[in-house]
Amino acid sequence: QLQLVESGGGLVQPGGSLRLSCAATGFTLDYYAIGWFRQAPGKEREGVSCINSSSGSTNYEDSVKGRFTISRDNAKNTVYLQMNSLKPEDTAVYYCAVGRIFEHCSSGWSSRPFGSWGQGTQVTVSS
Repeated sequence: QLQLVESGGGLVQPGGSLRLSCAATGFTLDYYAIGWFRQAPGKEREGVSCINSSSGSTNYEDSVKGRFTISRDNAKNTVYLQMNSLKPEDTAVYYCAVGRIFEHCSSGWSSRPFGSWGQGTQVTVSS
């Protein structure tokens, strides 16, 4: 059974950093794209970042470009989201999910189907 587990969330002050992890169980991440999404209270879920499987190419939502970095460690079967210079508007529950289309993370990625969603990890940015 394909399962993703997010971790690494927490409470951080504005300007601080967090590193989220998305660990896979029951399958090998090597062959799949992984997307990070977030949902703030009262708002729709939005795509944050995505990393392809074969090329390792990445994509970012405009508001996080230059602050967030997505990476993958296939040996650990884990994808990371390094979040720096955090802002209160980054507060949300963050989720990771699997993308199965070749070059899933190319332009328009957040509108493509994703599956095997994790349970989410809460990120709160507040002073």
